[in-house]
Amino acid sequence: MNNENIERMIELLQEMLKWIKFAGAREVRTVLMNILDTEQKRLIYHLSDGERGSVEISKAANVSARTVRRHWASWARLGIVEALGVRGGVRYKKSFELEDFGFTVPQIQTNTPTGTSGFVERISYVRGEMNDVEKNQ
Repeated sequence: MNNENIERMIELLQEMLKWIKFAGAREVRTVLMNILDTEQKRLIYHLSDGERGSVEISKAANVSARTVRRHWASWARLGIVEALGVRGGVRYKKSFELEDFGFTVPQIQTNTPTGTSGFVERISYVRGEMNDVEKNQ
């Protein structure tokens, strides 16, 4: 196979991938809408980036780490997260960005040192990377 044929095959594969993504977008949105039916679930899903563990996500979402792991297991069976082996266990990474499907990412509630409700962090993302953090009281 010469370089010209390989380049043509790559072009065709890219075109096919574009149409497959387009064709599946509606189904993905429907699945996400049905499965991530609470702000809490959307926040857990959004924070599931493969870097954060269940304990860290549970604190941000105000649920138990067991609840996070239970959601991860369920979502993995549906294919909306993928398992990543890490030292000490498994973490999960979301397969889709919520913003790409028109979902609003819930705000993370944090507690003040006295344990009362305090700052709300608003995190805006650009292409999946943290862009700006502003704290409001």
